[in-house]
Amino acid sequence: MPRLALYTFGVLKSPLADPAPLTREFYDIGEAVYRKISQQPGYLARAEAADGDRGMLFEADWGAWGEFAVPTWYAGRTVETTALATTLSLWTGLGPAFDAVYTGLHRAALNRRYDWFERTGHPNHVFWWVSDDVIPTWQDGVSRLEHLHDQGSAPDAFTFHDSFAPDGTPDRIKGIGPESDQVR
Repeated sequence: MPRLALYTFGVLKSPLADPAPLTREFYDIGEAVYRKISQQPGYLARAEAADGDRGMLFEADWGAWGEFAVPTWYAGRTVETTALATTLSLWTGLGPAFDAVYTGLHRAALNRRYDWFERTGHPNHVFWWVSDDVIPTWQDGVSRLEHLHDQGSAPDAFTFHDSFAPDGTPDRIKGIGPESDQVR
């Protein structure tokens, strides 16, 4: 059974090495949000550094999730300039991922995203389907996000608003996208 991969990427308003109060606030609630998300029906796994240290993103051992990667347009690649928040996770389907993102603690955090994150003009998330024996890598997520930005939604790189089923056919969650397009 195919699984849904989700890569998210955001540029924080201040570097991780010297966080402003609002960015610190984002990280203070981050663990609670991760804990809650991991309890959601349909959640399977997320990329975590082998030693548990998310502060060393570029140097960390991410195991099967591969070497850490960021989009080509992102410039902050040094310890002093890194100002990003990113996730890579696996889900049973689009509905459970949607429910996890748009309810509870994550929804409350999402409502504050412009307090913490820059508006970059790039998509902040991308989905794609993987077979049940595949662990997506950070580079997979970056490639899909860049494809989404450059070419728009397609069966191998899509968003909640323009989503696809595992067979490549358009698939909409009720309440997302034009009402005439809803197929679920």
